[in-house]
Amino acid sequence: MTANNRIYIFDFDSTFIQVEALDVLAEIGLANLPDKHERLKTIADITKAAMEGRFSYQESLQERIPLLNLSAAHIEQALTILKQKITPSFERNIDFFKKNADSIYIFSGAFIEIVWPCVQSFGIKRNHVFANRLLYDFEGNFIDYDRNNPLAQDQGKVKLAHQLKLAGDIIIIGDGYTDYEVKAAGIANTFVAFTENVKRESVIEQADVVVDELEGLFLACQIPYSDKSSHKKALLLENIHPEVTHYFKNLGYEVENHKNALEGKMLLEKMQGVNVLGIRSKTEVTSEIIEQCPSLEAVGAFCIGTNQISLQTCSQKGIAAFNAPYSNTRSVVELAMGEIILLVRQAAGQNNKLCKGKWDKSSQGAHEVRGKTLGIIGYGNIGSQLSILAESMGMRVLFYDIEDKLALGNAKACHSLEDLLNLSDVVSVHVDGRKENKNLITSKEIAMMKDGVVFLNLARGFIVDIDALTQALQSGKIAGVGIDVYPEEPHSSKADFICSLQQFENVFLTPHIGGSTEEAQQNIGEYVSKNLHAYISDGSSIGSVNFPQLNLPTMNHPQRIIHIHKNVPGILAKINSLFAQHECNIEGQFLKTNDEIGYVITDINREIEAKMLEQLQAIKHTIRVRILNKPS
Repeated sequence: MTANNRIYIFDFDSTFIQVEALDVLAEIGLANLPDKHERLKTIADITKAAMEGRFSYQESLQERIPLLNLSAAHIEQALTILKQKITPSFERNIDFFKKNADSIYIFSGAFIEIVWPCVQSFGIKRNHVFANRLLYDFEGNFIDYDRNNPLAQDQGKVKLAHQLKLAGDIIIIGDGYTDYEVKAAGIANTFVAFTENVKRESVIEQADVVVDELEGLFLACQIPYSDKSSHKKALLLENIHPEVTHYFKNLGYEVENHKNALEGKMLLEKMQGVNVLGIRSKTEVTSEIIEQCPSLEAVGAFCIGTNQISLQTCSQKGIAAFNAPYSNTRSVVELAMGEIILLVRQAAGQNNKLCKGKWDKSSQGAHEVRGKTLGIIGYGNIGSQLSILAESMGMRVLFYDIEDKLALGNAKACHSLEDLLNLSDVVSVHVDGRKENKNLITSKEIAMMKDGVVFLNLARGFIVDIDALTQALQSGKIAGVGIDVYPEEPHSSKADFICSLQQFENVFLTPHIGGSTEEAQQNIGEYVSKNLHAYISDGSSIGSVNFPQLNLPTMNHPQRIIHIHKNVPGILAKINSLFAQHECNIEGQFLKTNDEIGYVITDINREIEAKMLEQLQAIKHTIRVRILNKPS
């Protein structure tokens, strides 16, 4: 059976999204009612019974709707939440929905006001999306729902399918009994119980196929679902978020994953044949390593910094490097703000004393942050966000940066580092990894600070002289310290760690976890992996730190020629001259340069011969030529 005549009917609640939309609406609409918890329990019980086939769907809707206390404003609030609750395997496979839009339908007992905005970005056709509809009065208050809609009635999905006169190999995918009814009525050939979000045993028993993610559906029903990056290999190190492994495997990459950093011979051995390398901050991708890995096409730093990568060598070898400059900003800022509050309050020291059995209930040296001055060194993405958060806590904010930066809120720029250090009650460092920032804070800078200052470094380990910091804590010059990064850090979580700051009480020492929240790591994983694959599959270089930034359209022509060369005049003319000689019609062409690299992408009307590839590679100043073929 081919997939050409297939129709896919997807449920929405607990399938397309991770939750029941009606439950979210109930939480919002009932928020301020005294009987909120009783109503919510009643709604949840009815929903469960209906999904398991123990309660008439029409009756369940009639029972639940009056309990909701809805208005149009509640719909908007719910949408903000539900758009963040798209099922992960659906988000991973958005291309499947876009490419099969003619064959995909949504049948939902939820409300169209919620369903359509959530599925719209997947390319699903509006006239293929069916759901219930709310009715409002002129003031936007909910008064009823459309009871004539077949989806508001028992056997609603069955009735709708009959009305649409759908024909072909129909597969219905959902988590509830109403989805099974479509198969039981003889309309669908296959009922797939989808269990990524919820497992209902009574529904699973009726299923032809049970899958716990969308990829399982593709495999079980032999559905072609993505443009495979055939024969591509990815090496992922340092415990990168598991979604990244999933993402690359789903696209056909061979993936090798290691929890720890690798170095030297072990790293070189593992990188043989690798096209995509994913690392965090510990793995050193040196010139020597890059020189010996001719298959490497792209490196992804699943973090902010890229100083662990020899970017110059990457550029010289035509290897694009990517990072995630914004994805973990909030995580670092929240950790910094939390430490500031607890260090100024002396709560960190009191915690350490109490853990040792010492009860020292005292307010001596403990202060509120309100009214204190925070000095931020480095006013980039993290520094500026910390500025906003600190000001909302009542702090006065000063900042110093070597570049002119627009002050946010009431923050004020200092003309020199010395001015900032002289005036600040709390100093927090948020500079980048450039070599000029090594030993930015030494005993000289500490002497400029106020007595009793609180100091934080969540940026780079080499920025601060730890010995000088130790002496300042011993003398009382510094009252509290928060450190997340160190000059030398273990390469494994099992390794011991020794630091001279461990002897003090009012100190926060964290193991380089500033950006290590589940939210941040997932955001980083999604951002970097998508940019890496876009580069491998289409040549798009958006997000690259060493390549000219080009956002390219999807390939619609037989072949795409990517020519990476040194940025010297005349290369484009030589490339186009070759196309003319070989009678290749140029369907589209894109060019961008930076100081070092010229990046030319050409879509042509046919596949080129080996001889022409050799001639493209032989053009003087050529770094690398990549050939991409249109997916079949």
